[in-house]
Amino acid sequence: MSESRAILGLALLYAFRMLGLFIILPVIQVLGRDYPNASPTLLGLAMGIYGASQALLQIPFGWLSDRIGRKPVITVGLLLFIAGSLLAASAESISLVILGRALQGAGAISAAVMALLADLTADDNRSKAMASVGGAIGLSFAAALILGPALGEEAGLAAVFYLSTALGVVSLFILWIIVPAPPETIVSHSDISPKLDQFWTVLMDKNLIRLNVGIFSLHFVLMIIFSIVPLMLEESGWALASHWKIYLPTLGISFIAMIPLVIVAEKRGYIKQVFLGAIAAMLISFAIISRSFSSFALLVAGLFVFFFGFNLLEALLPSLVSKVAPAGRKGMALGIYSTCQFAGVFFGASIAGWLIGQEQYSAAALLALFALFVWLVVSLRLQIPANTKRVQLPFFLSGSDVDHRSEEIHSELLKLPGVRDIYVDRLAAQLYLKVDKEQFELAQAQKILAGTTG
Repeated sequence: MSESRAILGLALLYAFRMLGLFIILPVIQVLGRDYPNASPTLLGLAMGIYGASQALLQIPFGWLSDRIGRKPVITVGLLLFIAGSLLAASAESISLVILGRALQGAGAISAAVMALLADLTADDNRSKAMASVGGAIGLSFAAALILGPALGEEAGLAAVFYLSTALGVVSLFILWIIVPAPPETIVSHSDISPKLDQFWTVLMDKNLIRLNVGIFSLHFVLMIIFSIVPLMLEESGWALASHWKIYLPTLGISFIAMIPLVIVAEKRGYIKQVFLGAIAAMLISFAIISRSFSSFALLVAGLFVFFFGFNLLEALLPSLVSKVAPAGRKGMALGIYSTCQFAGVFFGASIAGWLIGQEQYSAAALLALFALFVWLVVSLRLQIPANTKRVQLPFFLSGSDVDHRSEEIHSELLKLPGVRDIYVDRLAAQLYLKVDKEQFELAQAQKILAGTTG
């Protein structure tokens, strides 16, 4: 029961916080023009500045949660989010809106939330728990496309930020009332939390570099979409409150359409083919959008193809990071991945805002085309290991010959069929294996490890 409460509570917490960040995206370029001295460039900065603070603080917040506890770090992050939302809601200038958005993003709690989820769930249920959080984020994105335009048109941009404030307060309530208390002893999950001593090794991994370029590009072009499309819809005669009538069907139908491809990718082993096809689909979407400035039908078609590719890639990319990351380094790999994601948010929104200020809508679409083309080329050499899974086992050594015995165990395990990579976390007394599902036999590894505690 407590595990179910933890999963539900943390999924809701994360979803409400992300809704508070997302809800501004489809409205700020339209409604933000009422601020004194506002310009498309400054509005683009306001849209994307939360990505800069998220990118800078993502890994430090995860590291800090391993030192002082999950709930205190998440609480600080939510308080920063609430303070930023209130500042933006009461702002009478675009500069204060920008500062408020930066404060919203400064509460970079993703890694701490995932670590708390790991603290409160069994190893066997952890993948499903994280999938629940991922699904909640997807729902929050869809909700933002509906609520943002409707509320913004009816009550103004300040009301949108006040809703973000309320969502932050509700998230605090969920954290302390619904989410169970974590264990008193803080555990550093190498496969969840970023460990700073792994940074350089993970950063320079060629396959992870390709995936980091990918998540940067994906959110770079997402910000371009939400910079130019609301203005294009407005010019086509669609009131802001009606924009959801375009977003919801294109997003919903594209989501349903991509599900069979995700199944084919995972079950039939066509992950790379589907992955490259999704990038190509997004290339096509911007080719259509770049030609749609005088055609509403083309704009809707381009949006559908965009959301199809976006949904597919959002589903595949975290799974690919998990498959590609070295044993015991997934936490750091995901930390760098998230940093690149939010860096893409910042640069995409800022550059798109500047181009809109120059009335270069087509140039923004072409820039997205270029970013996607670079991503496609970089991804051609992506290597995805087949049939891999991760195994976590307790591993404790004591005595005077710890180093020698540790190397001996490491060597013996590497000789087992199917073992591809090993990481030993002595501090957490855990052993992480990356293995072939079909060849690896858990009993053999356990037999070897039994000699370490006997």
